[in-house]
Amino acid sequence: MVSLVQHVAIDCADAYALSLFWSSVTGSPTHPEDGPGAEETQVLLAEGPVLHFNQVPETKTIKNRIHLCLRPETSRDQEVDRLLGIGATFVADHRNPDGSGWVILADPEGNEFCVLRSDSDRRKPTHP
Repeated sequence: MVSLVQHVAIDCADAYALSLFWSSVTGSPTHPEDGPGAEETQVLLAEGPVLHFNQVPETKTIKNRIHLCLRPETSRDQEVDRLLGIGATFVADHRNPDGSGWVILADPEGNEFCVLRSDSDRRKPTHP
């Protein structure tokens, strides 16, 4: 017997607003019954578990112990620029001169996530 991951739960101050951000990040819709003021909302990913946003009274105070890692369809650097444009904030740069590495961003409530290289980035030859 095994267990399947049903949801990735994210605590937040404004469940609906944060679900709209992540809907834009993933290009996936929010649950049709969710709306402003909802204390629980979901982003319905095409594959894998649902992103479930749960409104809580306490604020985030430390680094996430679990976080999402995104592999974009475009280049990593183009996706970082796009995400910064829709409300993410820059946290740390772990890109290497050879093109490997990742960038850490945070969503509008401070939850960290990584942007990895895209498949096309990974196929590019590296030069020492």
